[in-house]
Amino acid sequence: MHRINLKNAVWKEGKHYVAWNLNTGVSSFGDTKKEALISLEEALELYLEE
Repeated sequence: MHRINLKNAVWKEGKHYVAWNLNTGVSSFGDTKKEALISLEEALELYLEE
């Protein structure tokens, strides 16, 4: 398994936090920063699987 470094940005938009990966354009959201980053991690795993 390879390890790669990815850069993410997180910001509040309304009542939710948005997490966006700058390298891939994949994004997700959550009620907290932590939830948004966990959701982003799951989305990135699916994205990078292909």
